[in-house]
Amino acid sequence: MKPESAVTLLAALAQNSRLALFRLLVQKGPEGMPAGEIAEHLGVAPNTLSFHLKELSNAGLLKSRQEGRFVYYAPDFKAMNGLLAYLTENCCGGVTTAPSNSCKEC
Repeated sequence: MKPESAVTLLAALAQNSRLALFRLLVQKGPEGMPAGEIAEHLGVAPNTLSFHLKELSNAGLLKSRQEGRFVYYAPDFKAMNGLLAYLTENCCGGVTTAPSNSCKEC
């Protein structure tokens, strides 16, 4: 991962509501959640949620899919794990080790 990409991903997460949103979706897993359910769970107004979903999606941290009249959002585990790998690639004196609790979805 290039440093510029890492900065983009980290900047998208550097806000309380977006971080809570991303963590919620990571907990939910690859099936994701519909936008209305996310708004209800986080207690966020729909227009505010739309803004945060757009920011995370534009950064490449979320994927979306249409099912009927609902849009489901899910984390992009490949992007998340790529960021974690980038952040930890030189840990432990340069010995490459995967984070012990990294997601195995990708």
